[in-house]
Amino acid sequence: MYVPSYHSEKHGLGRMDPGVSLYSRKVLIESKSEKILPDWMRFVKGVVDSEDLPLSLSREKAQDSQLIAKLKNSITRKFISELAKFAKKDSEKYKSTFFPEFGHFLKEGVCQDYQFQSQLSKLLYFESSKLAKNQLTSLEEYVSRCKPEQKEIYYLCAPSREMALASPYYETFERSGREVIFVYSAIDDFVMSNLTKFEDRDLLSAEKGGISNEEEEEEEKGEDGKEGEDGKERAMSKDDQTKLCAYLQVALADKVSSVKVTNRLVNSPAVVTDHESGAMRRMMKMVDSQAGSVEVSGLGKQTLEINAGHPIMKSLLGVSQSGNEEMANLVAEQLFDNALVAAGLLDDARSQLPRINDILERVLLSK
Repeated sequence: MYVPSYHSEKHGLGRMDPGVSLYSRKVLIESKSEKILPDWMRFVKGVVDSEDLPLSLSREKAQDSQLIAKLKNSITRKFISELAKFAKKDSEKYKSTFFPEFGHFLKEGVCQDYQFQSQLSKLLYFESSKLAKNQLTSLEEYVSRCKPEQKEIYYLCAPSREMALASPYYETFERSGREVIFVYSAIDDFVMSNLTKFEDRDLLSAEKGGISNEEEEEEEKGEDGKEGEDGKERAMSKDDQTKLCAYLQVALADKVSSVKVTNRLVNSPAVVTDHESGAMRRMMKMVDSQAGSVEVSGLGKQTLEINAGHPIMKSLLGVSQSGNEEMANLVAEQLFDNALVAAGLLDDARSQLPRINDILERVLLSK
């Protein structure tokens, strides 16, 4: 068998047909057979000649189907084994030549072929926060760099590396030094969701709720709302945090299911968590538009996590208590939309313009 250097699917010329024909003792049984290899291996070209197959092969006979299934499993297992050897023996060539060209077929296999999912997952490569741009790492290499106490593999889906590094979801990982895998497409996000585990470690989206900075939790010994030994101002008091969460829960009642304080954020005031994938949502929206459907499913209520130490959140609490409820509500809605933008969930950013203009006008007139 051989692998072609060019394939039609990558260049938008339609779905590739199976490329392997089935022979028995040099007699053609079936040209470009759809049964001899799993669908994700359709990029492989060649022939399979087996002396065990009868010349009168019929796909309707149970015994013939069992022979084909056995042959299929054997070839698939051998092919994956050879790829693993290639990736180990000539890692740079695999990552620079083979994987960019055919990696999406392997990702498709992870999502479809559960029998070989574990083996295929070891052949996947991604960018990482610990490596330079365009350098790739495998999940095995990621695990080898993990601290023993880390039981998760973290990943973040973003349109580009630059946007991943600037994402509020990355802030706690940058501060704690935990490595994050960067994925840039809906298929990569879909792969992670289907894989769920690798070597007994859960694959966890950085946008998952409940992620915190454990080191900071241990270091928070100063009084609430006071200045700590490091000279930095602490978050607002527990009482003020409760008041702010209660206010946001009412102000955004039709948009949020819960509001909670988090220490995962450094420079950002708020994020939404435990939401549907923004990349998958955009992909489904595109599929719906191609199918002639213009309806987009609603987002539903979100979980909002806020940075109680952020100046904007502190000011928002003050404005909400000053009697200027209209201004406070405008800011709360804008903060929520900003969080949706960071998660890739806002369908049309133009919906914010009237509110932004209103806030700017009020701020300028107040001076």
